[in-house]
Amino acid sequence: MAQGSTRPTSRDVAQAAGVSQAAVSLVLGDKWRGRVSEATAQRVREAAQELGYRPNLAARNLRLGRTRTVLLVVPALTTEFFAGVYTGAARVAAEHGFGVVLYPSPEGIGPARNPFGSAAAALDGVIASSMAADALTAIRGDQLPLVMLDSDPEGSLGAATVNLDIKDGVRQVAEHLLTLGHRRFLHLAADIASWTFEVRARELATRLSEVPGTDLRTTRAPITIEDALNAAETALAAPGPRPTALVCDDDKLAAGAYKAARRLGLHIPDDLSITGLDDLALSRAIDPELTTVRLDAERFGAQGMEALLAVLDDRTPPQGDIPVELVVRGSTAPPR
Repeated sequence: MAQGSTRPTSRDVAQAAGVSQAAVSLVLGDKWRGRVSEATAQRVREAAQELGYRPNLAARNLRLGRTRTVLLVVPALTTEFFAGVYTGAARVAAEHGFGVVLYPSPEGIGPARNPFGSAAAALDGVIASSMAADALTAIRGDQLPLVMLDSDPEGSLGAATVNLDIKDGVRQVAEHLLTLGHRRFLHLAADIASWTFEVRARELATRLSEVPGTDLRTTRAPITIEDALNAAETALAAPGPRPTALVCDDDKLAAGAYKAARRLGLHIPDDLSITGLDDLALSRAIDPELTTVRLDAERFGAQGMEALLAVLDDRTPPQGDIPVELVVRGSTAPPR
């Protein structure tokens, strides 16, 4: 066989990079930090790329006892948010030679059938959203290295927890509406038992209670436009002074609230200011465009994967919540 048609080996990479085969193994196995320099690692990667070298993953996995596969358990993919989480997680995983299997939990929450004959035999670790946490027990994922997303750090099942700074997002919403002059509020809350939604309700109540003369009512709905429409219409038509600001836990809930307002003959934002949370594409498709809190879904997924890789390598996971940002658009204004 001609030399040009043979598959390049780690010895070829070592020779091209001017390093030992051991250094090549460390770099391509992502175990080089603290053992070889960044410059050497870069030289090895460049040599491997130029030669078209691909490590024998099957042999390496047998040797390491790893499948280099991670399960990402999320609620049903009803919005693009969790697609963004997957994109971020998969990008970081690929950089470290891992693959990601995406597993949406049926109905968004609750138990799920095992996607593998034995999760423990097929996976190195699991990343799971708190809204899909009940699925973990059914697939025995809680017995694997686990990173939880959107979960209470004090009571998390996981070896690490990664959160968006939802508390600060709600604080930004409350301060924006209070500064505009709103004092009568309706909270359209997600009817889901999940830590992230408990945080939203608690923080909103806390912030509004700090300002004299505020009134806060709450109504709940599943995260669908139709359910939000029905819940918001009933709450807005109730006896007594009507709220001037409607704070929604999610952009889809806000879209349902828009329809409720129009059905009641209310103009947004003149009669009613509405806010969301997520900054989905939907928030710019409705008219007026929605004031909402932008969550960086890809960064969320990426940091979740970085945390799991740290757990697998016995390193300290990245610390600190991921910042969020209030995006002010046309759905909020001072009350009449």
